[in-house]
Formats: sequence, C-alpha cells, structure tokens
Amino acid sequence: MILVISDLKTGIAYPSKVEAAEIFMGKKIGEEVDLSTAGLPGYSAKITGGSDKDGFPMKADLRGAARKKIIITSDTKKGTKMKITRRGNLVAADIAQLNLKVTKYGEKPLDQIIIRAVKEKKKSIKEQAVQESLDNVNKITAEDAKNIKPKKKK
Repeated sequence: MILVISDLKTGIAYPSKVEAAEIFMGKKIGEEVDLSTAGLPGYSAKITGGSDKDGFPMKADLRGAARKKIIITSDTKKGTKMKITRRGNLVAADIAQLNLKVTKYGEKPLDQIIIRAVKEKKKSIKEQAVQESLDNVNKITAEDAKNIKPKKKK
C-alpha cells in the first residue's frame, strides 16, 4: 500500500510504500492512526481518503468497503444526473493508495525519515544491479571463450 502523507507545516506530500498495511484495515475516513508501526515514530495522522487498485476513489459518506454506483447531479446542466462508481469509506485490502494528514509530529522531521529511506532503497537497488551484471560477466567459462571466434581482418 502506498501512503501519501501530507505535512501541513511544510505543505509537502510524501509518498511512502508500506508493507505492513494491517494497521489501517478496518479504519474509516476521518479516523486517526498511529504511524509508529509504519516506520514513523511519534507521528499520528488522520485518514482523508484514498483509492483502490483500479483507481476508484473512496467517498467519506459512503458506508462499507465495497464499490458502489451512486447517482449524482451535475452542476453544469440543470436536471442532469450521472451514475459514477465510488468505493466506501472503510479501508480494505483492495486499497492501493491511502491519503493521510499529519496531526501529531514526532521528534525527527518527515523529510529526514522518508527521503533517507528512499535514498537507501535506491542505493541498494543500484548495488544489486551492479552485482548481477558482474555475476553475468563471471559466468563466461573457458568453453565459452573457446567458441568465440575472432573477426577476420580484410
């Protein structure tokens, strides 16, 4: 699950991927959640919305976790009604993105915690790619070297 954590002090939204999304299951839009289990010690946030794996947004006044088709009236044309699909206000396993607003701050700023974790992850991915390429080069055996024919000069 991807968390989009909005910091109201700085006005920046930080995306953060979380593997342990069980702490959010069963919570509703508007509830406050402790983020220390998500890797942000001392922080708590309010759930403001989200979207499911197919991109359907959550609606705060729609009960449950399932997708529902609702009828809305259009502001542009008088009397026009539209049927749209929205997801309920309950966080379930289908939710891919969850929007949060920080209500209680920890000791360290968010940018230090989240951006440092992203940089370390990118660094480890680069190191892994370099190691894989070195392993592929080292796989050439003596027989493979014998089968390589040099180009003839003209």
